[in-house]
Amino acid sequence: MAKHVNSPEEIRKAFEKFIERCDSFSPKDKYIVNEAFKLAETANEALFRDNGQPMISHSLAVAEILVDEMGLTAASVAALFLHESRKKDEKERRNLGNIFPKDISDVADGLDKISDIDMKTTSLQVEKFRKLIVSLSADPRVILIKLADRLEIMRSLAFFSPSRQLKKANETLLLYAPLSHQLGLYGIKSEMEDTALRYIEPEIYRSIKAKLKTSDVERNKFIADFVKPIETELVAQGMKFEIKSRTKSVYSIWRKMKSQQVPFEGVYDLFAIRIILDSDSENEKSDCWKVYSIVTDIYRPDTRRLRDWISMPRSTGYESLHITVDTDKGRTVEVQIRSKRMDEIAESGIAAHWRYKGVKQLESVQTWLDKVKKMLNSPSDDMEKNPSLSELKHDEIFVFTPAGDLRQLPNGASVLDFAFDIHTGIGAKCVGARVNGKNISIKEKLKTGDIVEILTSKNQSPKSDWLNYVVTSKARARIKQRIREEETKLAGMGKEMLERRLKNWKLALTDEILTALIKHFKLKVITDLYAGIASGKIDLTDTKDIIQKAENKATESQIAESTPKSETKPTKEPKSDVLEIDEKLNNIAFKLAKCCNPIFGDEIFGFVTIKEGIKIHRVSCPNANRLLERYDYRIIKARWRKIESVQSFQASLRIAGNDEPGMLGRINDMIMKVTGISVRSINIANTKGLFEARLQVYLHDKKQLDMLTVHLQQIKGVEKVVRLL
Repeated sequence: MAKHVNSPEEIRKAFEKFIERCDSFSPKDKYIVNEAFKLAETANEALFRDNGQPMISHSLAVAEILVDEMGLTAASVAALFLHESRKKDEKERRNLGNIFPKDISDVADGLDKISDIDMKTTSLQVEKFRKLIVSLSADPRVILIKLADRLEIMRSLAFFSPSRQLKKANETLLLYAPLSHQLGLYGIKSEMEDTALRYIEPEIYRSIKAKLKTSDVERNKFIADFVKPIETELVAQGMKFEIKSRTKSVYSIWRKMKSQQVPFEGVYDLFAIRIILDSDSENEKSDCWKVYSIVTDIYRPDTRRLRDWISMPRSTGYESLHITVDTDKGRTVEVQIRSKRMDEIAESGIAAHWRYKGVKQLESVQTWLDKVKKMLNSPSDDMEKNPSLSELKHDEIFVFTPAGDLRQLPNGASVLDFAFDIHTGIGAKCVGARVNGKNISIKEKLKTGDIVEILTSKNQSPKSDWLNYVVTSKARARIKQRIREEETKLAGMGKEMLERRLKNWKLALTDEILTALIKHFKLKVITDLYAGIASGKIDLTDTKDIIQKAENKATESQIAESTPKSETKPTKEPKSDVLEIDEKLNNIAFKLAKCCNPIFGDEIFGFVTIKEGIKIHRVSCPNANRLLERYDYRIIKARWRKIESVQSFQASLRIAGNDEPGMLGRINDMIMKVTGISVRSINIANTKGLFEARLQVYLHDKKQLDMLTVHLQQIKGVEKVVRLL
């Protein structure tokens, strides 16, 4: 097509010439393509490119690429024009396409969806966008048409503004060139890469081009000398052949310079020699191996770099035998050996399969498209360079934030999944979403291409039924975490309410009271009791009788000396108003209470019992308040007398924190640092990355206990050390 086609008449003439040379199009095909073109022509009559050409000229140039360079059929061309005609209002868009077969309309729909995407060019997003394009392309022709569209844009890049040139070049380099490579469209891939480099790094591009041109004479002489003995032997063997030399693309040379950290002169494999055989299909493989023998008899091969894609072709259909040989002058040369059929496939990709030697068109095109679809969803032969291409899956969706950021989620993901993927705080406050401009609920499933705006409320909080609406592990984990946090917060409020009420009733919160309440309300755990109190489901007024009964029962069991039958004074009165506790810990006059295990240095008091004499309690004993309030007449002051001989007291500690390797050993090592302490027992348990240890020790006084506590708190991973009763 002419480079500058401006008037509608010129556009129409160019289209008619295009149709005339499409020999493979049937009369019906030409009618459908013509109808689609007329729609596109009308829809774009007021649209122009940056260089002043009508926009429809771009579509016509893309159609020529589809037919001449990719070998696609009339259906793809019609779908392209139908897609271009949909640049009208929404009402007309719905009416268009009714006269076209469904497969053409479906391809046009796929092109519409891809064209609506605001492409990002950051390496962080490029793989997601590449997957998105594939996921939107139910019919592989969508991608092929999009590649042809991008190739025409790159060929016309000089007409764009500098900012758009850079944007298009970066998109092409990151997105479209790798897709072309994966499909075996190597010529298109190289052209895209070289053109992109020309605009992204113009100085580097010009420098490499100039150096290639300067070295042409020397390179051509070397090639002529290299191939001369090969040609002589091939002629002697009676083989029909053609030898070509192929210089690496500018982009490939630049990549090698970067990867090997060498200048242009340090890139030795600037070209490859290609030997193309005129062999029939039955003998082409054996002929290629004959040529291999001839070349390796003349030059020394590097067997480590042999690539046999004749016995095992690439998934793209690429067949060739690659060898690398060393010359007497110390230069390394790559030699590619293939038949004419193989060469056409290598140059044109899979499209060459059906064009070659009159193969039936429709059957071969469908076979090709099936292969394209398979390749798009399976690893390519270049996974070392593009490993992410193997991750294309049908069980993924791609959705956008209003700002255009792309999010990748599993198929079946809901609004809640998307909200938690954005941020846990947003997910926890989510009340719904606006998807493509319409309000939907939190449980609605999303689909590829949706633009999602999350709606939140400060009064919202996660509910247990949310777990039924999410599929991502992140959302499930965050919901469970927030629910636990809410339950803990609610339980804390309920505990405070219960303690305040008990204080008003002059009671302390004990295990007996909690056990009685849990049993009465048929609950499983104590947090359910606290949560019920906080939420109002459990009325504290109704619990007074239950609590009173539990308290009376505890008093009877713990304080066996209810009301004495007869008042009996201790056999030996203390010498003063304050009872002094000395080393005679088994003195018949007093004993250490087991409920709080006081040790030397603790603040203490005495409680006169009926059968066991005086029990010594810590002031912080959980039973202290109850004893003081109910039996204050039995309380006597007590203090420690300085103990001359070494005595041992028993103390228990609870240690908790993050579970780390060797934690038990660290605890034992730290205990050894405190002189005079011996371990009675230590039990440790871990769950979900946390540990809890129960430690019983014998020591001399509270000072030693405090020192041990400080040392234990210094252990890496330990978060809490608490003295037990």
